[in-house]
Amino acid sequence: MAGGSPIQAVLRARGVKGKKVSNLKRGSKEGVTSLIQSIITKKQEVKDPFYILDLGVVVDLFKKWSHHLEKVQPFYAIKCNPEPAFLGAMAALGSGFDCASRGEIESVLALGVSPDRIIYANPCKAESHIKYAANVGVNLTTFDSREEIDKIRRWHPQCELLIRLKAPDDGAARCPLGPKYGALPEEVVPLLQAANDARLAVVGVSFHVGSGVMRSQVFHGAIAAAKAVFNAAGQLGMPHMHILNIGGGFTAGAQFDEASGFINSALLQYFADEPSLKVIAEPGRFFAETAFTLATNIIGKRVREELREYWINDGIYGSMNCILYDHASVNALPLACSSDSDNPTCQGKKRYPSTVFGPTCDALDTVLTGHQLPELHVNDWLVFPNMGAYTASAGSNFNGFATSAICTYLAYSNPFQHE
Repeated sequence: MAGGSPIQAVLRARGVKGKKVSNLKRGSKEGVTSLIQSIITKKQEVKDPFYILDLGVVVDLFKKWSHHLEKVQPFYAIKCNPEPAFLGAMAALGSGFDCASRGEIESVLALGVSPDRIIYANPCKAESHIKYAANVGVNLTTFDSREEIDKIRRWHPQCELLIRLKAPDDGAARCPLGPKYGALPEEVVPLLQAANDARLAVVGVSFHVGSGVMRSQVFHGAIAAAKAVFNAAGQLGMPHMHILNIGGGFTAGAQFDEASGFINSALLQYFADEPSLKVIAEPGRFFAETAFTLATNIIGKRVREELREYWINDGIYGSMNCILYDHASVNALPLACSSDSDNPTCQGKKRYPSTVFGPTCDALDTVLTGHQLPELHVNDWLVFPNMGAYTASAGSNFNGFATSAICTYLAYSNPFQHE
């Protein structure tokens, strides 16, 4: 991060500078609610869904990462959430970036980020994307097959490589990645030899235990497996490796505290003899998930005895695709701005079993069932916290509802204190 405080760096960042950034009360959910209410009031007839991005949460999480994993540089996985203001804030705070395609590389370079802060962390790349990476100077990538070695040798022979391992255990990850990526133990030596024969520089090891890992101790076993590959490369007479990429799988909260303990312990146990080792990681949801809040408008209602059914203007084919593809659990909070301005948060009101549908004509587009909500009405709102990870980034335009058109408003709360 360049000189100045984190907030100053973030406010000057590309994607943020020149935009209105609202102040929020420190640690106050009421602050977010008040901001949403003020936006709704100003929008009047326009009742489209929108996001609130709290940049203060991003700053606080970056401080927490630096405190717990001091030796590990984050390379944010932009597939998780590519909102330009969010990427700009991460860049200003000093993050590198994990990109998987030409489009993602372009979005990061557009922020003025140097190519050496990008890892092209896709083990299987289109040839045209490899050529683009070579042209713009993105010179670090991953591989896990002979075929990838051949493509890189042909189109980007100056690129440095990390061999991607299949983690020994996926830790009951929300989204396992091992079935798709990662060299098996018996494939490691032949792949190292093939890359060496192709005169490509293998400079380190990469792994990913899975997105949203549930058992943090799996990081320890994966780091041990990486050390074995360092040793194998040495036995083959290859140049000494100097990069370890421990991937993603991090979630903000107690899981991160636990994971960082296992990681630091394993690094000390297996890599204490590597003083020049560069350790990087590819966190996504750790930084993005809790920084975003989604506000949706109730566009329809039906009452069937005690059951209340509501339609909102975002759903499974939009931001809530995370329910299907990321196995996420979402929580809806009522905001009765239109029908009860004296008690918009509906405190003390009777609750009813409720179903919440998205706006499309597909019955699959069901966001919540059996959710307890107060009596709400058309033009009231439902607010969804913690909606920054794999939400808008994977939404579609199905039925003409354009996820990419959802607006993001910027806010800044004073960073929470980490322990």
